[in-house]
Amino acid sequence: MKVLGISAFYHDSAVALLDEGVVRFAAQEERFSRLKHDPDFPRQALASCLDSTGVALADIDHVVFYEKPLLTFERLLETYFAFAPRGLRSFCTAMPRWLADKLYQKRNLLTGLHEFDPDFDPARLLFAEHHQSHAASAFYPSPFDESLILTMDGVGEWATGTLAVGRGAKIEVLEQLSFPHSLGLLYSAFTYYLGFVVNSGEYKVMGLAPYGEPRYCDQIRAKLIDIKEDGSFRLNMAYFDYCTGLTMTNWRFHRLFGGPPRQRESPLEQKHLDLAASIQLVTEEILAKLIGAAVAKHPQKNLCLAGGVALNCAANGKLLSSGVVERIWVQPAAGDAGAALGAAYAVHHQFAEQPRHRGPGFDGMAGTYLGPEYGSDEVRERLTALGAVFETLPEPELLARTCDALEQERVVGWMQGRLEYGPRALGSRSILGDARSPRMQRTLNLSIKNRESFRPFAPAVLEEKAAAWFDLDGPSPYMSFVTQVAAAQRLPVDPEADAQAKGLKKLEILRSTIPAVTHVDGSARVQTVSAATNPRFHKLLSAFDARTGCPVLVNTSFNVRGEPIVCTPEDAYRCFMATGMDILVIGEHYLVKDQQPASAAVPYVPAGGLD
Repeated sequence: MKVLGISAFYHDSAVALLDEGVVRFAAQEERFSRLKHDPDFPRQALASCLDSTGVALADIDHVVFYEKPLLTFERLLETYFAFAPRGLRSFCTAMPRWLADKLYQKRNLLTGLHEFDPDFDPARLLFAEHHQSHAASAFYPSPFDESLILTMDGVGEWATGTLAVGRGAKIEVLEQLSFPHSLGLLYSAFTYYLGFVVNSGEYKVMGLAPYGEPRYCDQIRAKLIDIKEDGSFRLNMAYFDYCTGLTMTNWRFHRLFGGPPRQRESPLEQKHLDLAASIQLVTEEILAKLIGAAVAKHPQKNLCLAGGVALNCAANGKLLSSGVVERIWVQPAAGDAGAALGAAYAVHHQFAEQPRHRGPGFDGMAGTYLGPEYGSDEVRERLTALGAVFETLPEPELLARTCDALEQERVVGWMQGRLEYGPRALGSRSILGDARSPRMQRTLNLSIKNRESFRPFAPAVLEEKAAAWFDLDGPSPYMSFVTQVAAAQRLPVDPEADAQAKGLKKLEILRSTIPAVTHVDGSARVQTVSAATNPRFHKLLSAFDARTGCPVLVNTSFNVRGEPIVCTPEDAYRCFMATGMDILVIGEHYLVKDQQPASAAVPYVPAGGLD
């Protein structure tokens, strides 16, 4: 049985194809349209899916949408009526969009599907619930036969979070949190207040948190949220505007924290760092209580996570180190893009009652390398058409030349194999650097990525050597957990100098032998690299380790600020030529910046603007 899952019309639209329960293809529309978080019908992603797999839409048994739009419309109407007469302006803004378009999402889906199959039967189109999709995406591809499942995000229909248990091919929902009480929306409110973009900038808040002190936790607990011992909570809606307004927070929230929201691109002050630290700590506290109470009531050794909150890898790391469960698996595409895959799983296992098939790997995600790929001949033709200057090298020489460049602290664009599914580059569409360089973090942020200087970078490390470099027990292939750099790799830090360094000044202190991937609290968001899922990246790390004694490289996504991760060779070359990158490796093709035609170096402006 073949099932196609679709997420669309809100943000991060995507498609995913299951064939007899095995993921054949999954990708976000933004990678093709070049519009970050593209919400439109995933036309180009679907075309790539069908082309890559050789499957026609007519061959697919069921197409499933990741949520139920009518339930979402019901929630909007009931919320406006409950808060009336407040929210008239928001109501007048939202209703025309719903009545003209969003209310007819079934029609819009069928219109898009009929472009690929004019005879597509509407009876083949199904709808899953939003958190059903998240829960299915968390459990079914996981390596566990039995597990607790926690899903948390902003909101989907009515649910903002669910606790479930998965056994075999069955998922049983145990508890549900409902709108407007939402941990995801609480975190997004602080994202908005700190001057970042909601549904995009939450990871910036997480990255900013270690620079601050959690001075505002008492105000948050006293005024914004009532947290029970079992982790359940209620928000004080007097401080929020998202139910009836056009913003996340209101004047009471602003007065509580001493002023209006920070303007985007304005300087970060100590208050902003401390607010980030505070909401991060409160989030970790809530999750710890929720999982602790859940395990006490429903004893399980395993935990699966999905939903936007599951992308908070700092909180995930705290849960993992707490020992409340033995093993945690996080869906790498935990947000709405991954719900396309979850919806397909829900149809396969819950609607069609098919057994589970995880495939031969660590889990069912194939390392997330699930998008399109480009063969050597095709890459050669495309690069030639661009006027690019390149060499095609045998693999040993390719790896040696790349190691040469990395040792010289040059920045390498690395494009290999199938495109990753989800928000993180994992060695298929990556920018690489020497983790030992104290200059690399600043170079990558300011000269390559064109983003804020405080943002940390992740290490990619050989799976078999990870324990010697990080406090990590077991694989972490998807950068799902923040952990500490191992004691053997830490450098002595003067406590007085560390205490005197405030805010972003903490960046100037070297804390480990791999400073480019060590955050100011001594932590790192680790990716362990396996020879089974990404053999060429594993070979590169092995070659670098043999030469330097360090099996770690900086791994950041191959894009610049405001742009999705690159998809095609053309995307990669354009990004390479528009930034300070030194080397580009696509398959076995090796490009040096200084050898490229001057006409190819054009300023890059992302289609979606800065983010």
